[in-house]
Amino acid sequence: MKRVAVLLGGFSAEREVSLVSGAAVVRSLSDSGYRVSTIDVQRDAAALIAALQPRPDVVFNALHGRYGEDGCVQGVLELIGVPYTHSGVLASALAMDKPTAKRLFAAAGLRCPEGIVIERADLARGDAMTRPYVVKPVNEGSSVGVRIVRPGDNLPPAEVAAGPAHDGRVLVERFIPGRELTVTVMGDRPLAVTELKPKSGFYDYQNKYTAGRTEHVVPAALPPAVYEAALEVAVAAHRSLGCRGVSRADLRYDDSDGAGGPDRLYLLEINTQPGLTPLSLAPEQAAYCGIGFGALVAWMVENARCDA
Repeated sequence: MKRVAVLLGGFSAEREVSLVSGAAVVRSLSDSGYRVSTIDVQRDAAALIAALQPRPDVVFNALHGRYGEDGCVQGVLELIGVPYTHSGVLASALAMDKPTAKRLFAAAGLRCPEGIVIERADLARGDAMTRPYVVKPVNEGSSVGVRIVRPGDNLPPAEVAAGPAHDGRVLVERFIPGRELTVTVMGDRPLAVTELKPKSGFYDYQNKYTAGRTEHVVPAALPPAVYEAALEVAVAAHRSLGCRGVSRADLRYDDSDGAGGPDRLYLLEINTQPGLTPLSLAPEQAAYCGIGFGALVAWMVENARCDA
């Protein structure tokens, strides 16, 4: 069987999630008969290259967040010619940079919330648009650093603008009321639409990774035309960035005023390396389609490649 090196951990804000995803992958691949090793990636490219000797047949990239899913580690793997799971350098970088991804989605005819990129220092001086709006770091995942600013909030501007020091910019988007949806794409196949119903607040980091805090409704109870449109949007987003392997598109469906229809769907972003934890959405949707966790992970290994 193939020798698979699983990259996990890392040094992003999503390190703990990656450790859980990576451990699940290791167990599954070992149970399937693959020869598995693990590498807890540190900020040292030479050490990573050394740890990949002797060269494995495949690298399973279970890293999340900056440096793990933004094209950085993918570039190292391309240089040494080791096939790896998930998207390549360019697609990973494009998806992680939210403003760039939004421009490409718009060029592909996909509807996204109106937004602007602004310096944190400018946001700290006052509202960048009419409330309610959403403030996001331009290049983080798992809703790290996301805030919703609503009318009547007493949140001071400086606190709204607070965030990671590595980037002075934030993306400010119009808040889309309604329902939170997500769709996993496996290859070119959309799996299902899930509606996410947090018991309080919005689908933030804590509600994503704390058991019992969010209800997952799969398949989402949507009008058939809206359900099919959500599947189509996810595939179009996957293709527009040149993604491969498994990705997951996050959307909002605005039926808050009693109206509805496919033209009320908004694409928020695409995740090129969805989580593989017990609470993660991609394995849940795969299971709904009859694809067990072991089969999902093995499919990723067997479809791993380099882009170059």
